[in-house]
Amino acid sequence: MRTVTFLPGYRKIEVEPGTTILDAAQRAGLNINVVCGGQGKCGKCVVFIQSGKVEFDRQKYGRFFSEAELQKGACLACEASVQGDIHVVIPETTLIQEQKILVEGVENRIDFHPSVKKYYVELQPPSLADPSPDLSRLLWGIQKSGGPVAEKMYAPLEVLREIPGILRHSEWKVTGTIGLVPGGYRLLDLQENDTSSRVFGAAVDLGSTTVVVYLWNLVTGKVVSVASNYNKQISCGEDILARVNFARKNGLAKLQSLAAESINQALTTASNTAGIDREDIYEVVVAGNTVMTHMLLGIDPAYMIAEPYVPVVRRALSVAAGRIGITCNPNGGLFVFPAVSDFIGGDIISDILACGMNEREEISLLIDIGTNFEVVLGNREWMFSCAGAAGPALEGGEVIFGMRANPGAIEKLTIDPASLDPTYSTINGIRPRGICGSGLIDLLAELLAACVIDRTGRINTEISNPRIRKTAHFPEFVIAWADETEINKEIVITENDIKNLIMSKASVHAACVTLMKEAGVSRREISTIYFAGAFGNYLDKKNATTIGLIPEIDPGQIRNIGNGAVAGANIALINRRTRKTLDEIAYKIAYIELNAESAFMEEYTSSSFLPHTDLSLFPMVQKMLDECRIRKA
Repeated sequence: MRTVTFLPGYRKIEVEPGTTILDAAQRAGLNINVVCGGQGKCGKCVVFIQSGKVEFDRQKYGRFFSEAELQKGACLACEASVQGDIHVVIPETTLIQEQKILVEGVENRIDFHPSVKKYYVELQPPSLADPSPDLSRLLWGIQKSGGPVAEKMYAPLEVLREIPGILRHSEWKVTGTIGLVPGGYRLLDLQENDTSSRVFGAAVDLGSTTVVVYLWNLVTGKVVSVASNYNKQISCGEDILARVNFARKNGLAKLQSLAAESINQALTTASNTAGIDREDIYEVVVAGNTVMTHMLLGIDPAYMIAEPYVPVVRRALSVAAGRIGITCNPNGGLFVFPAVSDFIGGDIISDILACGMNEREEISLLIDIGTNFEVVLGNREWMFSCAGAAGPALEGGEVIFGMRANPGAIEKLTIDPASLDPTYSTINGIRPRGICGSGLIDLLAELLAACVIDRTGRINTEISNPRIRKTAHFPEFVIAWADETEINKEIVITENDIKNLIMSKASVHAACVTLMKEAGVSRREISTIYFAGAFGNYLDKKNATTIGLIPEIDPGQIRNIGNGAVAGANIALINRRTRKTLDEIAYKIAYIELNAESAFMEEYTSSSFLPHTDLSLFPMVQKMLDECRIRKA
C-alpha cells in the first residue's frame, strides 16, 4: 500500500500502487473538479506533486500547463498514478466550488389540491353507552370535520399503536393528518391538540450535480423557503456512467445513501430557514433523470447502460419516505416522477408539465442541455423524444479555460467588431477565472460576427491584432490578459476549443432536426422552443441561433423555463390531480434512438458548421454573414 497525503489539509489515505490521484482523492472525501469525467480531456483536475513518485505523461498532457507549472510538479489527477508515498497539493480552484445553481422555474398559476390535509377534532370519550373502538371514533370525527368517508380511510400499524395513548392524554382533542395514497386515504399522523396549520411538503429536483428543494405550506399554498446544494454522489463519480459503474462494484447502497443525504441536507436548510420542524413535512415529490431516481430508491441501474438499455421501472412510484432515509415525518410519502426510457427521465416529464406543451395544439420543441441533452418535439396529441451526449464542452469541459458556472466564470460576453476587444461579465462580479457554457455560446457567436473565425471555426490568423496569434499547438484568441484575471494567466480560446464546441452544438441541432424529420415538421411549424435547465436559462437566444445550436425561428418564440424539473415537481406537489397525467405523458412519448438513425449522422455532419452547411435554413444568420463579408471587403 502507498500513502497519499493531500495538502493543505493533511488528509491521508492508503491506496494500491497504480491508483490515480483522482481515485485517491475521492476515497479521501475530496471532491475534485472533473468536468470530462476523468478522461484527461478538460484539464481541470490540476494538482501539484510536492514529493514522491507518480507516473504521468507530461508530453501527452503538457498542453494544459506552462513550463513553470510543470517544473512545480503539475499534473492531472485523473491521469497521474501513485507509485510511492506522495504529498499532493490540491489548489482551491481544482476542488468543486460553490456553483451558480438554478433554483427558479417558470411561474405558473397552479390549482391548489394538495394530497395531504390535517383535521382537528374534539371527540366524545367512549362510554358503556358508546363503546366504539378508538380508530372508528377518530375516523368518524375526521369525516364529520370535512374529511373523507371513514370507511375509505385506514391507519398503518405504526400509527395505530399510538392512537389510544394520544387520545386519552390529549383529552380527546387531536389533529389527524390524512394523505391520499395509491391504496386510499391513509392516517399519516395523530397529534395532540390543534396542529392543523402545520402541514408542509417539498418539491425536489434531484440532479446529477445539484439538488434543489422548494418547501411549501400545504395549508396556504405558499412557498416558505428554497434551498440547494451539491449532490453528494459526485464523490463517487462526476457523470452518470461513472456512478453506474461504481454501483456495479457493490456501491449501490452508498449511492442510495448519498442521494438521500443530499436531499436531507437541502430539506434541513429549507426547514431551518422557514423555522419549521421537519416532522411537519408530510410529502416529498422528486423529479430526476432515470438513473438518479433508480439510485435514490436503491434500484440497480446497471442494465440501463448496456443493450438493450432497459430501466427496471418507468411508471410513477409512491413509497414511504422513511424507507429510503428521507428525514421528514416518519409516515410521510415520497412520490417519484415516471420516466420514458433510460435517458428520458422524470426531470424531462417535469419540464413538459412545467411548460405545458402537452396541453396545446401548437407544436413545441423542448431542449434540456447539460453534459447530456434531451429533446422533445410535439403537442397534446403526440410527442417524439431523443437524447444524446452533448459532450462536456458546453459545460466548460474540453475547453482549456472552460469551467462550470462558479464564481469568476465569464457568463456574458460581446466583442467590438472594430477593435476586437471583449466586454464581459462574470459570476459574482469578480475577476475572471475562466468561461462557462453561456459565455462560450456568446464568444462563438461574437467571433463569427466579427469575422475572426469562419464557418468551420478556423481562426483568421491574417488579421493583425494582438488578441489573435499562433502558438505551438493551435491558433488562439485572447479573451482576457493575465493582469485582468484572477488566475494571473491569459484566458484564451483555441481553434481546438472551437472545434469541440462546434461538435457539441452539432449534436444538439442534429437531434432537433432528426425529430422534426421523423414527425414531418418544418421549422416554420414550430410555435415555441423551450429551453430548460441552467445552461438554457442563461444563454443568449440570438447567439444560440447564430451558431446553429437550435433551428432558426423568431427569437420572440424562444422561451427559457428555468429549472423546469423543480417547477414541474412544484405543480405535482400542490395539485395532486396533475399526477394522473404524468404516466399518460410518459407513455405518449415515442423515444427515438439516435444511434440507430442514419439521418442523425447525416444531419450531424451538416450541422458541424456555423451555423450549418445549408444557410437557407438560417436566413437571419446569412444576412449577418453577408454584412461581415462586406466589412472585410
